[in-house]
This record gives sequence, C-alpha cells and structure tokens, in this order.
Amino acid sequence: MARHSFFLLASTLSSASTSTLFTTAFSALPVPVRSNNFNKLITRNMIFGKKEFPAPCVMGDESIMSPKAHGTSETPVQKNLRWNCDYDTADRICNFNRHYAEYAGYWTTTTFVEEARKEYEEKGEIMFYDSNTGKPLFVAPKGRDLNSFLKESQSHGWPSFRDEEVVWENVRCLSNGEAVSVDGTHLGHNLPDGKGNRYCINLVSVAGRPDGA
Repeated sequence: MARHSFFLLASTLSSASTSTLFTTAFSALPVPVRSNNFNKLITRNMIFGKKEFPAPCVMGDESIMSPKAHGTSETPVQKNLRWNCDYDTADRICNFNRHYAEYAGYWTTTTFVEEARKEYEEKGEIMFYDSNTGKPLFVAPKGRDLNSFLKESQSHGWPSFRDEEVVWENVRCLSNGEAVSVDGTHLGHNLPDGKGNRYCINLVSVAGRPDGA
C-alpha cells in the first residue's frame, strides 16, 4: 500500500463513521478493478479482517474440518490415485493438514500434463475428483483453453482454478481462505487476484477416481 494511502486509511479509522470509513478507505486502497461489488467486498475484508469471498464462491464453516475417523475425513485417500500421485503425501495433505501444501511444481513431476492433454483432446475438459471420496470437485478448463490453464498453474506453482471451474455442490471456502471439500478434504487456498477468485489446489487432493473406481 502506498504511504499516502496508509495515512489516509489510518486517519479515517480514527474519525469517520462506519459508512464514511468504508467509502473513503475504498477509494484509497489500490484494489485491482474487476467489478464494483467485488472491489467493495475485498476492501471490507482488508479493513475489518473478515474474509467473505464473492459469489459464486460458496462459503463454509469450520465444522466441516472437525476431527473424524481419519483426520478431517472419514476415510483415507484412495490407493490408486491418478497421475502417479504419491499416496503418503496425499493422505497427509488431505487429512492431517490445514495449512501446508505439496511443494510448488509437484504437479509437473507427475504424469498429469501428458494425461490431461489426452483427456482434453478426447472430452474437451478434465475432471478432478476428491482423493478421499471420488466426488467431482473441479472441471477445467472452462472459459479458456488447456494451455491457458496450464500456463496459469505453472505461474503460481499449483493447479489454479477459477469460479466457473469449481463444482460448488462439493466444495466450500472457509473464512481463512482454505478451500475444502464438503467431506473434510483439505484442497488448498483461495488467493484472489485482479481477475477474481483463484483457487490454488494441491494435485494430490484432487487425484481421486470417480466413486473410487
């Protein structure tokens, strides 16, 4: 944040009403332009410390990640994960972890890119399933081609999805930005940018097979 923006925000906090605070601080913060509602929501999060991500993101509560039979899930990850993803890494990240991730670029060391290209050529999209339950979590690419999806994922270090690529029936975003499945699988985090919500997801968390097939 630029120095003049910081001082403007600080003086506003000490003297303005809530409505004036929001309006003035919003004009001071260098938030990327996407839509007025999106900018207002992100700015409110920055000011008040509460994260509420704009629709179509579906928010969930902390109870989703409560202790269960196997960490935060009822079951361990599937034994035959796709793309040669490592079982132990997947089980640790999916079920016994809330903050950490596979190392950046891990997905490029698997067979994902090669197999994804084949699936994309055959079906025009790639399905990503919960590594624990086999439920569909993401469908990509949508609104872009495969090369664009891979380029963005390469840039950030992890498979990166947009709102329209999320199966919201089975995915939730917590107030701390953590992306999880409705069954308690840790997936990654929502890290919005100038284009909107961006979900940086561990490949080992979405390498399941449909219904455990």
